Amino acid sequence: MQLDSTITAIVTGGASGLGAATARALAAHGVKVGIFDFNEEKGESVAKEIGGAFAKVDVTSEEQVDAGFAELREALGQERILINCAGTGNAIKTASRDKESGEIRHFPLDAFDRIIQINLVGTFRCIAKSAAGMLSLDPLECGDRGAIVNTASVAAEDGQIGQAAYSASKGGVVGMTLPIARDLSRDGIRVNTILPGIFDTPLLQGAPDHVKQALGAQVPHPPRLGKPEEYASLAVELCRNGYFNGEDIRLDGAIRMAPR
Repeated sequence: MQLDSTITAIVTGGASGLGAATARALAAHGVKVGIFDFNEEKGESVAKEIGGAFAKVDVTSEEQVDAGFAELREALGQERILINCAGTGNAIKTASRDKESGEIRHFPLDAFDRIIQINLVGTFRCIAKSAAGMLSLDPLECGDRGAIVNTASVAAEDGQIGQAAYSASKGGVVGMTLPIARDLSRDGIRVNTILPGIFDTPLLQGAPDHVKQALGAQVPHPPRLGKPEEYASLAVELCRNGYFNGEDIRLDGAIRMAPR
Protein backbone atom coordinates (compact mmCIF):
# COMPACT_ATOMS: atom_id res chain seq x y z
CA MET A 1 0.00 0.00 0.00
CA GLN A 2 1.39 3.36 -1.00
CA LEU A 3 1.22 5.82 1.89
CA ASP A 4 0.13 9.30 0.89
CA SER A 5 -2.58 11.91 1.40
CA THR A 6 -5.25 9.65 -0.15
CA ILE A 7 -4.94 7.27 2.82
CA THR A 8 -6.60 7.67 6.22
CA ALA A 9 -5.36 5.91 9.36
CA ILE A 10 -6.72 5.57 12.88
CA VAL A 11 -4.32 4.94 15.75
CA THR A 12 -5.77 3.78 19.07
CA GLY A 13 -3.77 4.86 22.11
CA GLY A 14 -2.31 7.52 19.84
CA ALA A 15 -1.83 10.23 22.48
CA SER A 16 1.50 8.91 23.76
CA GLY A 17 4.18 6.26 23.53
CA LEU A 18 4.10 3.77 20.66
CA GLY A 19 0.81 5.13 19.33
CA ALA A 20 1.95 8.75 19.19
CA ALA A 21 5.20 7.77 17.46
CA THR A 22 3.24 5.78 14.88
CA ALA A 23 0.76 8.60 14.31
CA ARG A 24 3.68 10.96 13.65
CA ALA A 25 5.39 8.46 11.33
CA LEU A 26 2.26 7.95 9.23
CA ALA A 27 1.62 11.69 9.07
CA ALA A 28 5.19 12.19 7.85
CA HIS A 29 4.22 10.10 4.81
CA GLY A 30 1.25 12.38 4.16
CA VAL A 31 -1.35 10.03 5.64
CA LYS A 32 -4.39 11.63 7.29
CA VAL A 33 -4.29 10.38 10.88
CA GLY A 34 -7.06 10.13 13.45
CA ILE A 35 -6.34 9.34 17.09
CA PHE A 36 -8.37 7.42 19.66
CA ASP A 37 -7.39 7.95 23.28
CA PHE A 38 -9.03 8.66 26.63
CA ASN A 39 -6.44 11.38 27.41
CA GLU A 40 -8.11 14.33 25.76
CA GLU A 41 -5.37 16.90 26.39
CA LYS A 42 -2.52 14.81 25.00
CA GLY A 43 -4.63 13.41 22.18
CA GLU A 44 -5.70 16.84 21.00
CA SER A 45 -2.09 18.02 21.20
CA VAL A 46 -0.70 15.21 19.02
CA ALA A 47 -3.56 15.56 16.53
CA LYS A 48 -2.92 19.31 16.21
CA GLU A 49 0.82 18.71 15.79
CA ILE A 50 0.32 16.30 12.86
CA GLY A 51 -2.68 18.00 11.27
CA GLY A 52 -4.98 15.12 12.16
CA ALA A 53 -8.10 14.65 14.25
CA PHE A 54 -8.84 13.32 17.72
CA ALA A 55 -11.75 11.45 19.31
CA LYS A 56 -11.95 10.70 23.01
CA VAL A 57 -12.48 6.93 23.16
CA ASP A 58 -12.31 4.22 25.79
CA VAL A 59 -11.90 1.02 23.77
CA THR A 60 -13.89 -0.95 26.36
CA SER A 61 -17.01 1.07 25.47
CA GLU A 62 -18.99 -0.03 22.41
CA GLU A 63 -20.74 3.33 22.27
CA GLN A 64 -17.53 5.36 22.45
CA VAL A 65 -15.80 3.24 19.82
CA ASP A 66 -18.77 3.58 17.45
CA ALA A 67 -18.92 7.33 18.05
CA GLY A 68 -15.16 7.68 17.60
CA PHE A 69 -15.14 5.92 14.24
CA ALA A 70 -18.10 8.01 13.07
CA GLU A 71 -16.44 11.25 14.18
CA LEU A 72 -13.05 10.56 12.59
CA ARG A 73 -14.55 9.19 9.36
CA GLU A 74 -16.61 12.35 9.07
CA ALA A 75 -13.48 14.46 9.55
CA LEU A 76 -10.93 12.45 7.54
CA GLY A 77 -12.74 9.83 5.48
CA GLN A 78 -12.97 6.05 5.84
CA GLU A 79 -9.71 4.65 7.20
CA ARG A 80 -7.66 2.10 5.26
CA ILE A 81 -5.22 1.67 8.16
CA LEU A 82 -5.89 0.77 11.79
CA ILE A 83 -3.06 0.67 14.33
CA ASN A 84 -4.08 -0.77 17.71
CA CYS A 85 -1.82 0.61 20.45
CA ALA A 86 -4.35 1.14 23.25
CA GLY A 87 -3.47 -1.06 26.20
CA THR A 88 -2.33 -1.31 29.79
CA GLY A 89 -1.07 -3.83 32.34
CA ASN A 90 -0.79 -4.77 35.98
CA ALA A 91 1.41 -6.98 38.15
CA ILE A 92 -0.35 -9.29 40.61
CA LYS A 93 0.53 -12.88 41.51
CA THR A 94 -2.08 -15.55 40.89
CA ALA A 95 -2.02 -16.37 44.61
CA SER A 96 0.38 -15.26 47.35
CA ARG A 97 0.95 -15.00 51.07
CA ASP A 98 1.68 -11.62 52.66
CA LYS A 99 5.14 -11.81 54.26
CA GLU A 100 4.18 -9.70 57.27
CA SER A 101 0.59 -10.68 58.06
CA GLY A 102 0.60 -14.16 56.57
CA GLU A 103 -2.68 -13.36 54.82
CA ILE A 104 -3.32 -15.43 51.70
CA ARG A 105 -4.61 -13.54 48.67
CA HIS A 106 -5.46 -14.31 45.06
CA PHE A 107 -5.54 -12.25 41.88
CA PRO A 108 -8.77 -10.17 42.03
CA LEU A 109 -10.87 -11.34 39.11
CA ASP A 110 -12.15 -7.84 38.36
CA ALA A 111 -8.54 -6.69 37.91
CA PHE A 112 -7.88 -9.68 35.61
CA ASP A 113 -11.01 -8.95 33.58
CA ARG A 114 -10.14 -5.26 33.20
CA ILE A 115 -6.86 -6.09 31.43
CA ILE A 116 -8.60 -8.60 29.16
CA GLN A 117 -11.32 -6.08 28.31
CA ILE A 118 -8.85 -3.33 27.38
CA ASN A 119 -6.04 -5.25 25.69
CA LEU A 120 -7.88 -8.13 24.04
CA VAL A 121 -11.57 -7.34 23.69
CA GLY A 122 -10.87 -3.66 23.03
CA THR A 123 -8.43 -4.57 20.28
CA PHE A 124 -10.88 -6.99 18.67
CA ARG A 125 -13.73 -4.47 18.94
CA CYS A 126 -11.71 -1.90 17.00
CA ILE A 127 -10.55 -4.48 14.44
CA ALA A 128 -14.08 -5.70 13.70
CA LYS A 129 -15.57 -2.24 13.36
CA SER A 130 -12.69 -0.87 11.31
CA ALA A 131 -12.68 -3.88 8.98
CA ALA A 132 -16.42 -3.46 8.42
CA GLY A 133 -15.76 0.10 7.33
CA MET A 134 -12.89 -0.94 5.07
CA LEU A 135 -15.23 -3.35 3.26
CA SER A 136 -17.12 -0.32 1.95
CA LEU A 137 -14.02 0.79 0.01
CA ASP A 138 -12.85 -0.33 -3.41
CA PRO A 139 -9.51 -2.16 -3.45
CA LEU A 140 -6.41 -0.14 -4.28
CA GLU A 141 -4.33 -0.97 -7.35
CA CYS A 142 -2.19 -3.25 -5.15
CA GLY A 143 -5.28 -5.23 -4.13
CA ASP A 144 -5.43 -3.97 -0.55
CA ARG A 145 -8.58 -2.56 0.94
CA GLY A 146 -6.81 -1.99 4.22
CA ALA A 147 -4.11 -2.94 6.70
CA ILE A 148 -4.41 -3.56 10.44
CA VAL A 149 -1.50 -3.64 12.88
CA ASN A 150 -2.01 -4.81 16.47
CA THR A 151 0.23 -4.49 19.51
CA ALA A 152 0.89 -7.54 21.66
CA SER A 153 4.04 -7.97 23.78
CA VAL A 154 6.90 -10.39 24.31
CA ALA A 155 4.93 -11.22 27.48
CA ALA A 156 2.60 -13.15 25.18
CA GLU A 157 5.40 -15.72 24.89
CA ASP A 158 7.52 -15.30 28.04
CA GLY A 159 5.43 -13.52 30.63
CA GLN A 160 7.00 -12.73 33.97
CA ILE A 161 5.86 -13.27 37.54
CA GLY A 162 2.68 -11.28 38.15
CA GLN A 163 1.83 -10.98 34.45
CA ALA A 164 -0.90 -13.62 34.17
CA ALA A 165 -3.57 -11.14 33.04
CA TYR A 166 -1.25 -9.12 30.83
CA SER A 167 0.23 -12.21 29.19
CA ALA A 168 -3.21 -13.74 28.67
CA SER A 169 -4.47 -10.56 27.00
CA LYS A 170 -1.44 -10.20 24.74
CA GLY A 171 -1.35 -13.93 24.00
CA GLY A 172 -4.94 -13.59 22.88
CA VAL A 173 -3.98 -10.83 20.46
CA VAL A 174 -1.28 -13.08 19.00
CA GLY A 175 -3.64 -16.03 18.84
CA MET A 176 -6.34 -14.18 16.93
CA THR A 177 -4.02 -12.55 14.37
CA LEU A 178 -3.91 -15.41 11.87
CA PRO A 179 -7.61 -16.34 11.98
CA ILE A 180 -8.60 -12.69 11.55
CA ALA A 181 -6.16 -12.36 8.65
CA ARG A 182 -7.77 -15.43 7.11
CA ASP A 183 -11.28 -14.07 7.75
CA LEU A 184 -10.43 -10.87 5.87
CA SER A 185 -8.02 -12.14 3.23
CA ARG A 186 -10.49 -12.47 0.36
CA ASP A 187 -11.54 -8.88 0.94
CA GLY A 188 -7.99 -7.55 0.72
CA ILE A 189 -7.51 -6.56 4.36
CA ARG A 190 -4.17 -7.58 5.89
CA VAL A 191 -3.65 -8.14 9.63
CA ASN A 192 -0.34 -8.32 11.51
CA THR A 193 0.81 -8.00 15.12
CA ILE A 194 3.97 -6.57 16.70
CA LEU A 195 5.33 -8.00 19.96
CA PRO A 196 7.45 -5.21 21.50
CA GLY A 197 10.07 -5.95 24.13
CA ILE A 198 11.14 -3.38 26.74
CA PHE A 199 10.38 0.04 25.28
CA ASP A 200 10.86 3.54 26.64
CA THR A 201 7.17 4.43 26.90
CA PRO A 202 5.02 6.25 29.48
CA LEU A 203 4.76 3.00 31.48
CA LEU A 204 8.45 3.45 32.33
CA GLN A 205 8.59 7.24 32.54
CA GLY A 206 8.25 7.22 36.32
CA ALA A 207 11.16 4.83 36.77
CA PRO A 208 14.56 6.21 37.85
CA ASP A 209 17.28 6.36 35.21
CA HIS A 210 19.29 3.58 36.88
CA VAL A 211 16.26 1.28 36.65
CA LYS A 212 15.85 2.04 32.94
CA GLN A 213 19.56 1.44 32.37
CA ALA A 214 19.38 -1.88 34.20
CA LEU A 215 16.39 -2.96 32.11
CA GLY A 216 18.11 -1.92 28.90
CA ALA A 217 21.27 -3.80 29.86
CA GLN A 218 19.27 -7.05 29.83
CA VAL A 219 18.75 -6.73 26.07
CA PRO A 220 21.39 -8.75 24.14
CA HIS A 221 21.81 -6.20 21.36
CA PRO A 222 21.45 -3.31 21.31
CA PRO A 223 21.70 -3.17 25.14
CA ARG A 224 19.11 -0.44 25.66
CA LEU A 225 15.39 0.20 25.78
CA GLY A 226 13.50 0.21 22.50
CA LYS A 227 12.54 3.56 21.03
CA PRO A 228 8.90 4.29 20.11
CA GLU A 229 10.17 5.40 16.69
CA GLU A 230 11.50 1.88 16.09
CA TYR A 231 8.06 0.43 16.74
CA ALA A 232 6.56 3.07 14.43
CA SER A 233 9.02 2.18 11.67
CA LEU A 234 7.92 -1.46 11.74
CA ALA A 235 4.22 -0.53 11.91
CA VAL A 236 4.64 1.65 8.81
CA GLU A 237 6.43 -1.16 6.97
CA LEU A 238 3.65 -3.61 7.82
CA CYS A 239 1.23 -1.20 6.16
CA ARG A 240 3.38 -0.61 3.09
CA ASN A 241 4.61 -4.14 2.40
CA GLY A 242 1.73 -6.01 0.82
CA TYR A 243 3.22 -9.46 1.44
CA PHE A 244 3.12 -9.10 5.21
CA ASN A 245 -0.06 -10.82 6.38
CA GLY A 246 -1.03 -12.97 9.36
CA GLU A 247 2.35 -12.42 11.05
CA ASP A 248 3.34 -11.97 14.70
CA ILE A 249 6.72 -10.24 14.89
CA ARG A 250 8.91 -9.77 17.95
CA LEU A 251 10.70 -6.41 18.16
CA ASP A 252 12.89 -6.91 21.19
CA GLY A 253 16.66 -6.87 20.58
CA ALA A 254 16.67 -10.69 21.08
CA ILE A 255 15.63 -10.51 24.74
CA ARG A 256 13.88 -13.48 26.36
CA MET A 257 12.28 -12.40 29.60
CA ALA A 258 13.39 -14.06 32.84
CA PRO A 259 10.77 -15.02 35.46
CA ARG A 260 11.24 -11.65 37.19
